[in-house]
Amino acid sequence: MSEVYNSKYFVTGGGTGGHIYPAMAVADMLTEGGDKVYYVGNKRNMEFELASKKGYKFLHVSVSGMPRKLNPKFFIWGVKLVKAIIRSVRYIKKYSPKAVFATGGYVSAPMIFACIITKTPYIMHDCDAMPGLVTRRLSKRAKYVTLAFENAKKFIPNKHIVITGNPIREEFKTLSKKQASMNMGLAANRLTLCIMGGSQGAKSINNTTIELLKEFSQELNLQVIFQTGKKNYSDVIERVQKIYPAFEQDNNLIIKPYFDDMISVLKSSDIVVSRAGSLSISEICASDTAPILVPFPYAAANHQRINAKYLLDMGACIYIEDKDLDPNTLREKIVELLDNPIKMNYLKQNASHLAKFDAVKEITNLLKNIL
Repeated sequence: MSEVYNSKYFVTGGGTGGHIYPAMAVADMLTEGGDKVYYVGNKRNMEFELASKKGYKFLHVSVSGMPRKLNPKFFIWGVKLVKAIIRSVRYIKKYSPKAVFATGGYVSAPMIFACIITKTPYIMHDCDAMPGLVTRRLSKRAKYVTLAFENAKKFIPNKHIVITGNPIREEFKTLSKKQASMNMGLAANRLTLCIMGGSQGAKSINNTTIELLKEFSQELNLQVIFQTGKKNYSDVIERVQKIYPAFEQDNNLIIKPYFDDMISVLKSSDIVVSRAGSLSISEICASDTAPILVPFPYAAANHQRINAKYLLDMGACIYIEDKDLDPNTLREKIVELLDNPIKMNYLKQNASHLAKFDAVKEITNLLKNIL
């Protein structure tokens, strides 16, 4: 006997955590409400592993980012895109979703084209202060466009815009600092510094941090959580061993390539040094922390700088250009916060005011009530 569901939905977005985790948060709420969700993405990307772990039926589309130059690779890409669109149309005809939720990026493009062809209603979400190319080009026919940043509205050719913030997981609202610290094996009554460069890491942040770990832990007596990124972990550990041979016996340090439980990492932290990807910013703001943002200078459309400067304008972060990041600068910014708790709390409060905890619920309601 087959299971009975309220409605069926497609959720699509991939390539990076900034596209995947918001899509997954919406998928989870739809599923909890008794709906059937199919995840559309590229099985060679991280969305396949994450969606499969959650038990979602995965619908593969073979698609990659658009080449920026007119050359043979561009035409090969075009042929693959057409094939991916045809496959997406077939998925719609086979499963008849009520609506599609897309988080932008190249992975979602074939399904959005398929929605336009089949007249299937779709909602697009964009995480950044500067919306991505796919959102700017394909949002015109969306039933709604949901955005993380108010100042992104001017780039969207659609009248039905809702500023929701980024969909983040429910635990950011419910998990206490005390419980998060327990989850991490840390003391809740001591200051904790988190340093991360995203799941892939960030070399400039890593190189600077390596020089300062012993000082942060031993002289400043901070609990330090350091996410190196999977590709950089071995190199980081090798270099830390040379500078601080006793680091493995230091109970103040937690160094890992990647943390599955980023909610506990962020909620247990007081200061966070991070890149300025939109999802990272949303989760930092939802964690009652003081952000120090170092935007990746080569991000598409300069979106990380735009994201970070938006927070800076709101009095919600310390901003450091990547080219200016070195041990002296980072030490100075962190000591400044430690010596000035009023400023630290000011940043925490302003960042917290930017957090939007109900984005998932708002987007889910839009999908459920779509005409």
